[in-house]
Amino acid sequence: QVQLVESGGGLVQPGGSLRLSCAASGIIFTMYAMNWYRQAPGKQRELVATITTGGSTNYADSVKGRFTISRDNAKNTVYLQMNSLKPEDTAVYYCNAPAIVGSRGYWGQGSQVTVSS
Repeated sequence: QVQLVESGGGLVQPGGSLRLSCAASGIIFTMYAMNWYRQAPGKQRELVATITTGGSTNYADSVKGRFTISRDNAKNTVYLQMNSLKPEDTAVYYCNAPAIVGSRGYWGQGSQVTVSS
């Protein structure tokens, strides 16, 4: 059974930081690039950050320079360090293991991040 279990969301003031974690089980973690998406109320889900199997990263323009995606293959875990948070970062954040040849993609359950004073 494949599981992507997220943790680390919560309420933070503007300018603050949070770190999201996503622990994967039931997949060969090193075979998957990993993504973080987010969905704000009334908006479409958007891709925030990607880390490849080789460790290369890519970010949405809206978070570039503030967010950092990383992975620990020994722990089957991907992280999203979020700094200088803004109210517009408020959303449910989802961990995603995209489909690869021979396997479907998988999603975490979502973690609420609220940036508010």
